[in-house]
Amino acid sequence: MPFMNRKYEADRSQSSNREFRSPMTDFNRQTRGNGNGNARPNLKAAPPETTNAENFYYLKQMSSRTPMVIVMTDGEEIRGWIEWYDKTSLKVNRTGAPNLLIQKQWIKYLFKQEELE
Repeated sequence: MPFMNRKYEADRSQSSNREFRSPMTDFNRQTRGNGNGNARPNLKAAPPETTNAENFYYLKQMSSRTPMVIVMTDGEEIRGWIEWYDKTSLKVNRTGAPNLLIQKQWIKYLFKQEELE
């Protein structure tokens, strides 16, 4: 019997048995799955990157032209209504003042102006 095919061989210097294992070269044999290469079949799928909650909120406020208060990271408050938005910015229309294009990274939070009253 060839040396690598023997599962156990007695060591002459010790009284214990040693197990010889050949390296596993077949990836499908290494995974513990359902046999199709999927190593973790019982894990849940990752949640979606976006939930569209932000989009829904902006669309609702835009359609009703809700007066908003936007608090910037430096504490400045901007009042107006949201005309449009995209992934990185908001366009705010203001009465009696120029319209603004605000990058979202500089917004601390925003809320409806009626919540102040």
